[in-house]
Parts: sequence; structure tokens; C-alpha cells
Amino acid sequence: MLRELANAKINLTLDIIGTRRDGYHEVSMLMQSVELADELTLQKKSSGIELRMDAVGIAGGENIPIDQRNLAWRAAEEFQKFCGRDLGVSIAIVKKIPSAAGLAGGSADAAAVIRGMNRLYDTRLTEADLCEIGAHVGSDVPFCIIGGTCLAEGRGEILTRLAPTKKFIVILAKPDGEISTAWAYKTYDEKISIIHPPNLEIIEQLERGNYDAAFKNFYNVLENVAVQKIPAIADCKRKMLAAGAHVALMSGSGPTVFALTDDDSTAKKIAAAVKNSGTKIFITKSN
Repeated sequence: MLRELANAKINLTLDIIGTRRDGYHEVSMLMQSVELADELTLQKKSSGIELRMDAVGIAGGENIPIDQRNLAWRAAEEFQKFCGRDLGVSIAIVKKIPSAAGLAGGSADAAAVIRGMNRLYDTRLTEADLCEIGAHVGSDVPFCIIGGTCLAEGRGEILTRLAPTKKFIVILAKPDGEISTAWAYKTYDEKISIIHPPNLEIIEQLERGNYDAAFKNFYNVLENVAVQKIPAIADCKRKMLAAGAHVALMSGSGPTVFALTDDDSTAKKIAAAVKNSGTKIFITKSN
């Protein structure tokens, strides 16, 4: 038996370059993993896949499937397929990351299964092998395997490791409601953004430690789309910035909004500013 953490991610930027022939969107994103994580336990079994889920109290937890529709299950299948063997596994997941929140909770679980099965069966696959398996499961899975700070291109599976950023306190606010990634991208296609984040410039600013300049350029092209469906996203951003956040931005296709700060007292002010009956708050750190 072994344990794996499945870390959530935030998008420091999200840009859509165009539509690919395979139907996916060509993207360019700056991704950052955070300490908020699901907890997985993996055990060998004689054959097949078994998945158990503890999602009590997690927003959207009641809608998470525990069969072949779950990315963790699919990750185990793809791992077996890659190895050409029935490497039986029992997977237990304790959810901490809210569902359908733009934080890659499902992709993080899939990544943890792939890393965990590599350890469990001592298959000694390379990181490139693990990312290849992950790319068959979902676009965010390769990043979740690697973690840290990365530029993600292609459909999200082409990764360039970046120098680690300064450690920040990350306040996550998930307004009530869910946004389908497919809906967000489809709606974006109907009203393409004219603003795009200068990712290469931001990378240079981050590497120089010029964070204030970088923060001014953080942008998510799906944010205006998501606000149409959940106006509370814009309200969260406004309140976080007013409470002293360095930057506030929606992550992924939403609806979670993240804020960055350096100190605990400001973090508490930001969390208090957005706390209401319909918003779930998490205080974590970048990693």
C-alpha cells in the first residue's frame, strides 16, 4: 500500500491561440501547483480496477462518478495498457479539492494514480512515459504529474518547466455553481477575446522577480465568458483586490477565483471579504 497526494493547480494565465484539427483548442497557459490536495491510497489487487471515494462535504462531490467515467479509473486503465499487463489496483480517494472548479481535481487524481502505480509495481517508467500516459487521459494530467510552475502549450500537454516562483499564500474562493469546460470553450468560440496575456513577457518578469509587473499581465481569456454564467466571479475578484491581494484571477474555466498575498493577516482579510453562504474558501500555498 502506498499514498500519493494529488495537488490542485491554478492558472496564472490562460490564452487560447486557436482551434486544432483534432477538435481541441490550442492553448498557452502558465500553470502553478498549490498545496491543496486530494489524498490517494493505492493497493495491489490480483486484477482489475477498484475505486472508492470519500467526497463528504466537497462541493460537487455527490456528482463524482466512481467508475470508468472517473479520470483516476481511466488513468489506471491507460497505465495498464501502456505496460501491456493487468496490473490490478485498488484506489481510495479522499477529496479535498472541489469538483468542477477550474482546479484540475480530477486530473490531479489521475496524475497521482499514474505516479502511484509506477511506484506500486516498480515499473520504472520515465517522467516522459508517465506524461505520455497522462496525455491519453486528459490535457491537464501531464502538468499535474510534473507540478511546480510550467508553461503549457498544445492542448495543454506540451510542458516547459519554469523557474520556481516565490512562495505565495493562495486564497481560493469557489462561488456556488459549476461551469463545464466544454461550455466555456464553446461560448468563447462564439465571442473571441481581443485581450491576450503576454506569456513570454510574464515568464521573463517572474524570472527577474519583478512580480508587480507580472501580476498586471495575468489574464484568463475564459473569465469574461464564465462571468456571464456566474456573476459572483467578478464580485469575488473585486473584493479580493480591495482586501489587499496582489492579484486576483479566475482559474481554468472557473468558477474558482484565486488571490495571492505574502502575509497571513492579509490572507485572512481576503478570505473574510469573500466569505458568504454560497462561496467555499480555501487558504493554501503555492508549491
